[in-house]
Amino acid sequence: MKIYDISMTIHPNMQVYKNKEEKKPIFITRANHINSHVHETSITIDLHTGTHIDAPLHMLKDGATTETYDFKYFITTAKVFDFSNKDDVIAKDDLLTKEISKNDFILLKTKNSFSDDFDYNFVYLSGDAAKYLVSKKIIGVGIDGLGIERNQPTYDTHKSLLSNKVMILEGLRLKEVLEGSYKLIILPLKIANVEASPARAILIED
Repeated sequence: MKIYDISMTIHPNMQVYKNKEEKKPIFITRANHINSHVHETSITIDLHTGTHIDAPLHMLKDGATTETYDFKYFITTAKVFDFSNKDDVIAKDDLLTKEISKNDFILLKTKNSFSDDFDYNFVYLSGDAAKYLVSKKIIGVGIDGLGIERNQPTYDTHKSLLSNKVMILEGLRLKEVLEGSYKLIILPLKIANVEASPARAILIED
């Protein structure tokens, strides 16, 4: 059995969406072993920084929040598709040759996994590809970019997926993972009434 940690490490200098300062995590040491008997740290973080899940509320008024997801989303079978040869967008036509079944959780490996710096031209999933995945009745889709779409003014990809109960998992690290089937375990923080949550995600290869 081999286990792959496909999560980003959270640290002050990690890549964040569009390099926005407000998305960088802030660490504050509240106590240390010089001035106290304990070491304690607080962190301020945008919920969309690093590896995280999106819930419907992110794009849909009155949408469901992260803590309402059923556990079937968090421990499941995943299929990794390798699109590291793509420079721009994953379109519907790119998915037609892939074997996709009902209740699959699809993970998209791209060139995004091969850099620790934010790329403004990150590979993303098109709106038509999202609609195709919805038609296949999958339960989730993950990508190794900090966004699943790029410069789509009406947010077609997000809305197509989230309005059809397809979980979005962003900010994956899939560089070391080959195309194939795996057991996926996602452990988001249990935070009430929010649209996203940081998550630790791993793949298990039997």
